[in-house]
Amino acid sequence: MGRTDDHDHPGHRSASPGALAHRVPDLGALELLLAVARLGSLGGAAREVGITQPAASSRIRSMERQLGVALVDRSPRGSRLTDAGALVTDWARRIVEAAEAFDAGAQALRDRRDSRLRVAASMTIAEYLLPGWLLALRADRPDTAVSLLAGNSAAVAERLLSGEADVGFVEGLTVPAGLDSAVIAHDRLIVVVAPSHAWARRRRPIGAEELAGTPLILREKGSGTRQVLDAALGGLARPLIELSSTTAVKAAAVGGAGPAVLSELAVGEELAMRRLVRIPVDGIALARDLRAVWPTGHRPTGPARDLLSLTRG
Repeated sequence: MGRTDDHDHPGHRSASPGALAHRVPDLGALELLLAVARLGSLGGAAREVGITQPAASSRIRSMERQLGVALVDRSPRGSRLTDAGALVTDWARRIVEAAEAFDAGAQALRDRRDSRLRVAASMTIAEYLLPGWLLALRADRPDTAVSLLAGNSAAVAERLLSGEADVGFVEGLTVPAGLDSAVIAHDRLIVVVAPSHAWARRRRPIGAEELAGTPLILREKGSGTRQVLDAALGGLARPLIELSSTTAVKAAAVGGAGPAVLSELAVGEELAMRRLVRIPVDGIALARDLRAVWPTGHRPTGPARDLLSLTRG
């Protein structure tokens, strides 16, 4: 006798998830049925779920066609469940309770996500832009605890790719591998010296070749500032001093240690107070984009998304 596969039985139905979705009524229909059972009135049930009575009647008829059984007897005295309707209602109650538990669990996950924000940022952005953004974020999300991890652009990428940060900000020429990005601001690097430095008295701009051949106070390798400067000049002389923060580079320049190349964002006060002098440069463009970055395919959500919106305000 030949073997009969399950799909040869006339009563067999596909167990694929898509087929199940077509056979089982949606949550809105099940909630309506529960309201009819509780209130004994299709009109009252319609009002409770926020739809018109004709729409409620249509939804019940559609559910009956979908299931292949009558669920509700309608009469001038009201609406009551059929025997099949009472049984389906018991099943519906369990489904709706499971959906409520699912929703509560998802909300708990969102609450946990929204309770903290880990930001990684390169030094110039961390020191001169992020404080204002984070103050604005605190006004919108006072219950979100924010931690800031400051480092160079390479370190920001490492934090994001290892899952130690939710969103990052970098200043380099390129987007590190494995990250997506959006430009959030523009910046310019400028050459500065102390008023006592010989360059402060010269009347001609510094040429690119002279700047490239001059030992400078520099950030460490891996910093966005150094990447932009190195690319613009086609190479740099051995650093006069190599430091790990914008603040340290600026302090060394103010102290007269030598020339430095810094973000315009970082030296506004020092230029206004004449603690530093800006030196014009010929032959190179030192503009750069400041970018928000995040792991490829994982666009920020929750507090991280809100922070991004503030950076473009």
